[in-house]
Amino acid sequence: VQLQASGGGSVQAGGSLRLSCAVSIRTLRSYTVTWFRQAPGKEREFVGSSFRNGGSTYYTDSVKGRFTISRDNAKNMVYLQMSSLKPEDTAVYYCAASSGVILSEITKEYNYAYWGQGTQVTVSS
Repeated sequence: VQLQASGGGSVQAGGSLRLSCAVSIRTLRSYTVTWFRQAPGKEREFVGSSFRNGGSTYYTDSVKGRFTISRDNAKNMVYLQMSSLKPEDTAVYYCAASSGVILSEITKEYNYAYWGQGTQVTVSS
């Protein structure tokens, strides 16, 4: 399984970006795909997740109402639409996949065996 994140860039506060995660796998719907981010000098943190099968989404409080995760299982793509961006959203964003993570553990990065390379998002004030 390989993941490739793309779509990062520089944007002013209040702007929008859409990140993409291409997943090379036959049955994407069987995988939970989660976005994490790591800001300079900070630990990597959970952003949001699209749970396997039904694709239910979950977000960390700081991005609720601003970020939306969607997936296209036929195209093996997962997206992170980010709106109303803030300077504190500046980070490297990673997508990760797991076939077995349980719902109560989706925020824990150690549950994910497959990771993309990360894409930089910079939000200026």
